[in-house]
Amino acid sequence: MEISQHIGHLEHDGSLLAGAAARAGLDAPVPACRPWRVGDLLRHLAHVHRWAAGHVTGQRVRGAGRKSEAEILASGPPDDELIGWYRAAHADLVTALRTTPPGVPGGAFLPAPSPLAFWARRQAHETAVHRFDVQDAAGQAGSFDPGFAADGIDELLMGFAYRDRAEPARGGTRVLQVRTSDTGDGWQVEIGPEGITDVRRATGEGDCVLDGPAGQLYLVLWNRRPVTGDGVTVTGQDDLLRFWRDDMQVTWG
Repeated sequence: MEISQHIGHLEHDGSLLAGAAARAGLDAPVPACRPWRVGDLLRHLAHVHRWAAGHVTGQRVRGAGRKSEAEILASGPPDDELIGWYRAAHADLVTALRTTPPGVPGGAFLPAPSPLAFWARRQAHETAVHRFDVQDAAGQAGSFDPGFAADGIDELLMGFAYRDRAEPARGGTRVLQVRTSDTGDGWQVEIGPEGITDVRRATGEGDCVLDGPAGQLYLVLWNRRPVTGDGVTVTGQDDLLRFWRDDMQVTWG
């Protein structure tokens, strides 16, 4: 996907997230992020947006990336100003991404064509997943564009799976095959005694095959939905999926 497409998704999902937060109320529990409530998620994401915007513009706030989750959740304005505060952080990030030239140097923690491309993609998916979380807290059903969801699966498997090495799997080296039934994309995740050892874009067979619509697989792999249902099927050794859900967690810091 192009940078402009990621920014467009970021802008749209941030607006939906803020609206869902107002409907749910700040004290509503967020099922996928327990023990967080909606207000906690807004404080977290507003901080992440400001941290990311600082990287994009080169005006990084000293120590912002080293704050613990407890420090982040204790910061920010009073609750009656929180949604507006989040909207402002989100708008500042969108503006920073849209106005920063693509060639400006900067940092990135996953492979990307440029730092700007990295931050646009990372913040688009960060916001999309949490938009779903807040809609879930509000009792709404969230969905995703299939192409965008497939891009998010690619970021998770080709990026985070290498960065956050999981604990070793039992049973020797095996392959988890992920296939999207609506976009035709596929990834093979090799899991062995040392954890995840290889990930490649490929469609084929595996010791465990996870197949389904991109939007549903996006939620399954981000541990937002159960493995089966909504068109998702699993064949083969499903303990590989339990390994993924138990050991592959992307967290702050």
